[in-house]
Amino acid sequence: MKRIAEVVGFLLCVFTAADVANADKYDDTIALFKNAGESAVFFRENYGYAVFPNIGEAGFVVGGAYGKGRVYVHGTYVGDTSMKQLSVGFQAGGQDYSEIIFFKDRRGLDDFESGKFEFSAGAKAVAITAAANVSAGTNGLTSGASGGKKDAVTDGDWTNGMEVFTIAKGGLMYAAALAGQKFEFKAREAAEK
Repeated sequence: MKRIAEVVGFLLCVFTAADVANADKYDDTIALFKNAGESAVFFRENYGYAVFPNIGEAGFVVGGAYGKGRVYVHGTYVGDTSMKQLSVGFQAGGQDYSEIIFFKDRRGLDDFESGKFEFSAGAKAVAITAAANVSAGTNGLTSGASGGKKDAVTDGDWTNGMEVFTIAKGGLMYAAALAGQKFEFKAREAAEK
């Protein structure tokens, strides 16, 4: 078990190093989601959103994921967020992906900013494929290699005032789920001090 934890820790360090190297990719990631099929609709209909340019996930029986992001209200950067996830179960591999969480109204954003927010076991994300991405699964939704980044498919409905999209950036992992993702939030003024 100790060896498994060491392997997971090593893989997460690799993915976290990639996050540090690409720390200023927020605008690029937002632009990617704005041009990725159905996720573009949610930029016109949201109160706010949290964007994570790079989340690294790795696991072999025991797994984990980590990513840093920013929160925006009506397009204005208002704070920083981080996501941590620990999972146990049948899983193997590692992957790197971007994630965006749209909030329909202030209530959804308040829940997220409370510092106690985490996705329930039934939470799902829409996996968006881009031309060179590796296939990845998210709670039963599978994305395969596609012809372009406008291939997102979703019903356009809000689930509990939120909608989540992911874009695989690289790697291959048998299991990828939102369940267990826990978030921390710091308002921009507090984050800059």
